[in-house]
Amino acid sequence: MTEYDLVVKDARVVTHDRDDARTADIAVSDGRIAAVGPGLAEGGARRVVDAGGRLAFPGVVDAHQHWGIYNPPAEDAVTESRACAQGGVTTALTYMRTGRYYLNKGGMYADFFPEVLEAASGRAHIDYGFHLAPISRGHIAEIPDLIERFGVTSFKVFMFYGSHGLHGRSADQNAFLMIPEDERYDYAHFEFVMRGVQAARERFPDLADEISLSLHCETAEIMTAYTKLVEEAGELTGLAAYSASRPQHSEGLAVSIASYLAHETGLPTVNLLHLSSRKAVDAAVRMSRAFPHIDFRREVTVGHLLADITTAHGVGGKVNPPLRPRDDVEALWEYVLDGTVDWVVSDHACCREEMKFGEPEDDVFLARAGFGGAEYLLPGVITEGTKRGLSLGRIAALTSWNPARRYGLRTKGALAPGFDADIALVDPGRTWTVRAAESESTQEYTPFEGFELTAQVTDTFLRGHHVLRAGKLVGEPVGGYLHRPTLGT
Repeated sequence: MTEYDLVVKDARVVTHDRDDARTADIAVSDGRIAAVGPGLAEGGARRVVDAGGRLAFPGVVDAHQHWGIYNPPAEDAVTESRACAQGGVTTALTYMRTGRYYLNKGGMYADFFPEVLEAASGRAHIDYGFHLAPISRGHIAEIPDLIERFGVTSFKVFMFYGSHGLHGRSADQNAFLMIPEDERYDYAHFEFVMRGVQAARERFPDLADEISLSLHCETAEIMTAYTKLVEEAGELTGLAAYSASRPQHSEGLAVSIASYLAHETGLPTVNLLHLSSRKAVDAAVRMSRAFPHIDFRREVTVGHLLADITTAHGVGGKVNPPLRPRDDVEALWEYVLDGTVDWVVSDHACCREEMKFGEPEDDVFLARAGFGGAEYLLPGVITEGTKRGLSLGRIAALTSWNPARRYGLRTKGALAPGFDADIALVDPGRTWTVRAAESESTQEYTPFEGFELTAQVTDTFLRGHHVLRAGKLVGEPVGGYLHRPTLGT
């Protein structure tokens, strides 16, 4: 008789390759799924958890977070990973760069990145990895070493940093990014980053499909001009003003420029991040038709799917790119439903009240950009997606399978034998109201305050460890750093 470490029995198991859930038990041995099927609990297990007919989703692979951007990374690794577990997120890929914010230092990643790893080590309640941004010329030369030595296979370009800082106009780009005075963070640099990533793909052919470049697609010059227009006109305030100051066609233009550069450099693995509008996704679709040899992946955030400029709870909803009018929200859902969108993320960036808001507090241009949301990722997509006809299997693909495949997380993303036993149990009939005070995040507000969701994560398992039980965090941190590609046994 086979004895398992854990059996989750009577679950409605959701997988990316089936529209509907199927009733089965999930058996776990040595942190991996050993079997999925009926009657496994009867074969013997050290521990049995009765799912009671709840949905069992693969643990969410949230491929876009920002630990350490506004708080010390060692603190975020604890608190924000706890918030992740509340939302069924078992893997977080978090963006990191040199310059202001994060560690507030420049220099080479060979010196910088070990500090990041040390800050997070032993503190996280979920597994985590990092994307890195080649900010300086020297970083491009480091790409092969970052892949081989540190297992970082994904990189990022922030296209709007040309004449913008993190929150608005920036007159001193070099000081903000902490790069040498004779360097510029501009389209030429983006081109050279693409050439560097492509050279790494050629150097490591066995990993080539899992080595990619992600782009934050907004155009600095358009944003700078429109910010001035909006401020001078004085007709708009709050999130409506911020959306108008970073208009939708700024995204579309940046997508088009980035796509042509990918074509020019021969880089086929390009991820277009947090597309927030119909114009942005339309540009992405047009570019995929123009350059069919480029394997574009298109990302949206749960924030842009749940909230708009009128329903978000105040200036706390400031984020880059901005929350948009309702027409854009519905357009994003159209693209989710027709398969154009590849994955959904949180873009989780915890920013406490004392740092988030300026003086006066209602001036959106003085507020910092970004907010948390990993707690609401899976419940939010289920709530809004199912009412629009989105299948459970498609939700599993959007939140777990698709990002795991792109980013070299070979042991993540599926409830199937051989994969990590990362499981989110969801009650699809539990209606609840979002309250920031109930989140494990240190962020004291949320733009989703008062939103009503109709699905709730009750239990989360990380490699078989029960980290969220009946809605409460339990146990010590068991999360670890993911050196990619993660390999099966």
